[in-house]
Formats: sequence, C-alpha cells, structure tokens
Amino acid sequence: MGFWTDLLGLDFSVRTIDAGGVPTRSLQAGTGEDVIFLHGTSGHLEAFIRNVRSHSEHYRVHLIDMLGHGLTGKPDYPYEIPRYVEHLIAYMDACGIKSAHLVGESLGGWVAAWLASEHPQRVKSLQLLCSGGTKANPAVMERIKTSTSNAVRNNDITQTRKRLELLMADPISSVSDELVDTRHYIYHTPEFVSNLDNLLCLQNMETRQRNLLQPDRMAKIKVPTLVIWGRENPFGDVPEAREMHEAIAGSELELLSHCGHWPQHEQAEVYNKLSLTFLKRHAASNASR
Repeated sequence: MGFWTDLLGLDFSVRTIDAGGVPTRSLQAGTGEDVIFLHGTSGHLEAFIRNVRSHSEHYRVHLIDMLGHGLTGKPDYPYEIPRYVEHLIAYMDACGIKSAHLVGESLGGWVAAWLASEHPQRVKSLQLLCSGGTKANPAVMERIKTSTSNAVRNNDITQTRKRLELLMADPISSVSDELVDTRHYIYHTPEFVSNLDNLLCLQNMETRQRNLLQPDRMAKIKVPTLVIWGRENPFGDVPEAREMHEAIAGSELELLSHCGHWPQHEQAEVYNKLSLTFLKRHAASNASR
C-alpha cells in the first residue's frame, strides 16, 4: 500500500494555510470534531497517512507539516517548544478551530502536551505517541542529530532510508520506497538544508533543558490523555512512558509489542482502533469546551 492507495476514494484536500504568516502544508479530510495529527522531529504529515481513512469517517482530520518542517515555512529562528505551540494555535485560528483533539508523535507529542498544559481550553483530548520532551538523554539526542544531519547534508538516499529505519521495529515492512523518496525530497529542498540547525536546536542540551516537560508541567494537564508507546522504541524505554502516565493524572497507557517509534504507522490497525475508541469516549463529554 502506498500513500495514494491508502487515500483512494477519499474526499480530501492538500493545501497551504496561512498560520500567523507561516505558510503551512495541511491535509484535511472528513467532517465533525477536529483531530490534529503532529509528527516528530524532521518529519512531515505523511507519517499519519495510514490513519486518515479510519479517522475521517468520524472526524475532521488535519495532518500538518509543523513549523520549519516538511513543506511548511521556515522562519529563521531556533524552533523551541513555545514557537511550535504558537504556530499550532495560529493554524487552529486560521481554520476556525476553538478546540481540537490533538495526536502527537515524538516531538508532536511534546508540543501537544505543552499546549494542553498552557491552554487547556484549546484541547479536547490528548494522545501522546512515543512522546518526546521528558528526558535529556545525550546518547539519544546525538543519535537524532547525527542521523538527521547525515541524511540532509549527504545526497545519498541510503542515508535517508537509514534515518527512517531507525524509527521502526521492523524496517523492512515499515519503510517503503515511497516514504524514503518523500523524505529525501523534503530533506534536500534548499530551505530545509539551510534551516537544519534551527530544526535540531532541541538536541542541544542547554536548549533542551529549558524546554523539558517537567513533572509539574505534566501535572497541569487535565484533559483526557492516552499515552501509547512501542515496546521497541529506540528513543525511549518503557519506564519513560510509565513515568509520563503517572505524571498526568487520569491518563491511560497502552504498550504495543513489535513496535518502535511510529505506532500509528507500524501498528496502524491496532493504533486506529485504540484511538477511535478513546476519541469516541471523550468527544461528547468535551463538546462544550
């Protein structure tokens, strides 16, 4: 299955939204309450293609390239978490969204959790998929920085494939040529190359420390929250997920076997069922937010 076959027969649009002056690539499909999907570091909206069909049957789905990522605009400043939050709010405002269900993978979870802690009225529910932001592990940070830099600064497409394979428990079945080609194209646009240091600023220890999701911030999250984690996540062990679950009162935790850093992609069928069950439970109760 490829991107187009995954979306075949669906009524969807891919367009550029002006989000506070930042042109933002957005895929939208379906009607109903808004569900916004947020990808990880150096990622792009295609990370969630396998989730569009099932979710758009019940909700208005938004997949976006986050600030400085994908084909979204790349203003010249370091992308710290408050900047991402500011951009996400601007996107919501541009689309007339007062509050939304947020699904964030890795960096996307970090951003979504920060928004939920700062502006709970804008968030109906929260899903944190192998979310980043609670640790500053030098080895993990160096792995992200080095693998991304190698793929961006080297035109050899095998480096892009290696960057994607790093995310997966089963790279053979999870990393398609189409996914590699898409990321390689994005990585080698002149804007992406020149912007790389801004995008990777959170892999700097001093910068990361001041952006961490500390326990007191996570304790401020009161919206319904689902934490989903791959048991073979290369960027964070299961205890990290349990700590996040314990820090967010009332949250739920699901651990997926045979899964790395992209549960929504590697275990799409399992994830879609978990997500839709969670959303169904919490959509009506939060409709007045």
